[in-house]
Amino acid sequence: MEKLAYFFIDDTIWLLRDIARQRPASIFDQPFLRLLKRAHDDHGLTVQLNLFYRTDYFYGCDEFTLAEMPDDYKAEWQANADWLRLAFHAKQEFPDYPYVNATYEDVRKDYEAIVGEIKRFAGEACLSHAVIPHWLPISKAGCQALADCGVKFLSPSWGEKTPFTGDDTVLPYGHAARLRQNRQPETMLYTRPGKDTAIASSICAYNHISQEAYDRILFHNVSLPDEATGLRFRPLGGGPCINLNSQQDIRETLEKLNGSDFIGTGSHEQYFYPDYYAYQPDYGDKIYLFAQLLDDYGYRFVTADEMQ
Repeated sequence: MEKLAYFFIDDTIWLLRDIARQRPASIFDQPFLRLLKRAHDDHGLTVQLNLFYRTDYFYGCDEFTLAEMPDDYKAEWQANADWLRLAFHAKQEFPDYPYVNATYEDVRKDYEAIVGEIKRFAGEACLSHAVIPHWLPISKAGCQALADCGVKFLSPSWGEKTPFTGDDTVLPYGHAARLRQNRQPETMLYTRPGKDTAIASSICAYNHISQEAYDRILFHNVSLPDEATGLRFRPLGGGPCINLNSQQDIRETLEKLNGSDFIGTGSHEQYFYPDYYAYQPDYGDKIYLFAQLLDDYGYRFVTADEMQ
């Protein structure tokens, strides 16, 4: 059986801001896109960029929106659509859990705003129909909105769900307020696995599956159909998240996972930029290493069009 791999980058907006303001001769003159293209050219990396509609005021009041992205580079985006795809993520970085209790109308509005701009400046061939919502949880109404907009795959959270007893202290960062606001019946708690222990106590919503279901499909090119909405729940992770792991961690984890039918992982855009408070100087090297190792192990990188 052919071994497949998938890679995505969440929270993407700054590289588009750079292109819009600096107007380089090529989109690949932008440093982040240049490193991704090098990994593609050398090792076949495919990339899905999950977009915010606008920059967040957390970083200052110098706002940029996708509406400012010029369409001058549309031919170049389309020429690279076989490996570089764009998708909906959220309106902006904050607040956390933007769609956990969202209405149908709000999700559809945000989705159509982002996708409309993608089609304008990059072309429909670049659009991915696999969605990873910011922070993952999204209401049933929001799931239906995505399905009605043509989304095929939606990433779920997973594990044992537990009820919210009203004790706000069980959640970090004031997240209980996000759970309470317009709370929907499906909004509950779960323990998030992974290295980011600060958010181990997390919120889940409609797109949540059991640990058993997750384990059954994680490292395979399969998904779980949701009959109520028409979506297919598809974990796109399993591999070492780039910004949470060292180069040595990435090597060791991928060595252990080698032989799996499907390995997916992602990262977040911010860590590439020196003016970001959590900047990682070797961030680009880690992405290249990920691509190189999976290429060496005989994996072929795919886009969402090849997923099941």
